[in-house]
Formats: sequence, C-alpha cells, structure tokens
Amino acid sequence: MSIVVWVILGLIAGWLASVIMKRDEKQGVLMDIVLGIVGAVVGGLIVGLLGLSPVAGLNVYSIIVATFGSIVLIWMGRIIR
Repeated sequence: MSIVVWVILGLIAGWLASVIMKRDEKQGVLMDIVLGIVGAVVGGLIVGLLGLSPVAGLNVYSIIVATFGSIVLIWMGRIIR
C-alpha cells in the first residue's frame, strides 16, 4: 500500500476508535492518523494470529481491522495509566 492509503486508513480508523472509546482528549488529526496506522499494524497482527487476512488496501475490512487495533491500543493505554 502507498503512504497516502496508509494515511487515509489511519485517519479513518483513528477517528473511529476515538469516537467508539469516547476519548475526551483533543488529540487532533495527526494523532488520529498515528493511532490509526499503528492500530492497523496491531490489528493486522492480531487477525493474522487468528488465521484471517491482515490489512490489504483501503476497504471496509481493512478499516474494521485498523479500528479494532486502534481500540486495543487505547484500551491498553488506559490500563497502563
């Protein structure tokens, strides 16, 4: 995937995860993108361990996997705090 696709996927997934997890912090677009990209990697690793296909392109499945990974990251961050 190109860098532009990763940024778009990261923005969508990071924003969705922030809304779902009701994050009150004003993290901004850049942090949503970073959260979404890292979440896509984490989500891809998790679904890969389950035998499913990892993130591949900009489609609904990839957005769901990236959002799931972003939610896991937010959840882990709350546990650590």
